[in-house]
Amino acid sequence: MRRRRIGTGLLGAGVGTAVLVTALAVPHPATAGPKVGQAVSGPTVGQAVSGPTVGQAVSGRTVGQAVPGDRSGGWQSGPPTVEPGDVRFARRTLRAGRPQEVGLLPEYVDRLRTDAEAYLTPTPDHPTFPTYAGAVLLAAKDGVVVRHEAVGTAVKYREVGPAPGRVGVELPADQQIPMRKDTIFDLASISKLFTTVVALRQVERGTVELDAPVVRYLPEFAAGGKEAVTVRMLLTHTGGLPAFAPLWSSYPTPQEREAAALATPFAAGASPGNQYVYSDLGLIALGVLVERVTGRPLEQLVATEVTGPLRMVDTGYNPAPALRHRIAATEYQPYADRGMVWGEVHDENAWALGGVAGHAGLFSTAADLAIFCQMLLNGGEYRGARILRESTVRDMLVNYNASLESRYPESDRGLGVELHKHWYMSGLASPVAFGHTGFTGTSIVVDPLSHTFLILLTNRVHPDRNWGSNNVARRALARDLAYATPVRPPMGGTAWRADDLDGGSVTLSAPLRRAAGRAAVASFQLWYDTEPRYDLLHFQTSADGGETWAPVDVTLVGPTGRWTAEGSVTGYGGRRWWQAFAELPTGTTDLRWSYTTDGTSRGRGVYVDGLLVVGTNGLLFSGEGSDATRFVPTGWTPSSR
Repeated sequence: MRRRRIGTGLLGAGVGTAVLVTALAVPHPATAGPKVGQAVSGPTVGQAVSGPTVGQAVSGRTVGQAVPGDRSGGWQSGPPTVEPGDVRFARRTLRAGRPQEVGLLPEYVDRLRTDAEAYLTPTPDHPTFPTYAGAVLLAAKDGVVVRHEAVGTAVKYREVGPAPGRVGVELPADQQIPMRKDTIFDLASISKLFTTVVALRQVERGTVELDAPVVRYLPEFAAGGKEAVTVRMLLTHTGGLPAFAPLWSSYPTPQEREAAALATPFAAGASPGNQYVYSDLGLIALGVLVERVTGRPLEQLVATEVTGPLRMVDTGYNPAPALRHRIAATEYQPYADRGMVWGEVHDENAWALGGVAGHAGLFSTAADLAIFCQMLLNGGEYRGARILRESTVRDMLVNYNASLESRYPESDRGLGVELHKHWYMSGLASPVAFGHTGFTGTSIVVDPLSHTFLILLTNRVHPDRNWGSNNVARRALARDLAYATPVRPPMGGTAWRADDLDGGSVTLSAPLRRAAGRAAVASFQLWYDTEPRYDLLHFQTSADGGETWAPVDVTLVGPTGRWTAEGSVTGYGGRRWWQAFAELPTGTTDLRWSYTTDGTSRGRGVYVDGLLVVGTNGLLFSGEGSDATRFVPTGWTPSSR
């Protein structure tokens, strides 16, 4: 059996016993470390991802320069982190294939359709109305499309009854239109990603500077004291602009609405770079900015700079009437004198601006969006068309809002993209996982560590936005795809896995053979990935047979270093197994892992394996040997994946 030693001082007085435990423990197989393209590291809660403060230049870099990773000689001194420099791009062309070809578990991939169909009717987590009338999903890994499905209905309702019932009035059956794989959806705010790419292409060309004030390009933007707001602040939603203004109902012409958007003053109490407010107005301004710089309309820029080179044939603004039969209907809007919106943009401001705006207006299909996602996973290129430099894609994944995270926990953002959002990314989330959602019910999630993405397009506002969010479905499908990537126990066989639930507490206890004597050390293998701050795994000991519990520090050791968790872990765990050690207080009778979750959102989960406890008074617990049946699981089950 291969022996491994840990450095002296790792566990203080228990180091001698720790070496004994290490010698006895079954070592990791070679495959236990991270896969190629996976990083071994994620930030602590509130810790910056070695990015700049809001509004600050990125270490003197412009877009197009590399974002280096900092590994401090290859050894970490804190919880795992991952940075844009750790992402490995691989040029792939999309093709259909089976989940097994890319190492995915087919039963979890099959759940994607099952779970998508479940939300066509009321569910326990969305009980009053169906979550949506229909949906199209597409999941891919390593360039292989493992599932592309359509469920439900693209056009189902004629109108909505009055409040409080808000009952949907269905069209006659022969007038309803089933959802198809090539159904075209109003992307809503996913349009912002295309505005972002167009803007970043101008940054690469040197015609726009990220840290230049917006007024350099749009002098009228200075109204309301906004002279110091930069282009980067528009992309990271930190400029201090309000979230929304009813341009469509407040001004009579598109020209006046656009002028009003640019002249909008700061939100109350806001100042440049000092807060996070997700703002449509900021992206409206960015769309006007690129038009002004290039002298070309936004729809033409998106077509010639992005969708045309990528051959995204079903993507564009203001779809032709001949395509209406392929378009998913959205909302009944009698208040805007529009009736059931179908074939034109749902967002009232984008509609009032002529159907084209920086924040909304784009229509597309799942297949076209898959090309866009794969282009980003390829490092900005697809089938010979270079859209962005690799270094620009890395720049997009820097969390520029890290300094705001303690005050605005949902502020994690790169350039135009959302980062690390468990509320819709679920187990696919990581500090460099990126994506965006759209109000109409659309979303994309891209995990660059596993080269995986998930597209979910729904018409959740059809017939009425007040029927509720589709976040429950977004999380369910992201969770399915995350669980399709197996977590193999390092010793083979099974490991203990915490049950998958929201708003609960589950425990795994190990009663020792006898009370621990001096210098007792527990060793075990740990894999964890949880929602940061809200879902925690606690390490505990008891000296009275489990009547009371106290936290215990655990040192985690891996190929890139070691760090000590003070009683608990949360967040990104590096997507790898850790060798864990804990010094046990004299008199310890029991160990326990307690996993607590909040009411919504989860990560990939928590696994424990290979417990071994040794002290000066002998072997106290052998989880892989004679004590395997002595565990006391409450909400933990054996799992081989």
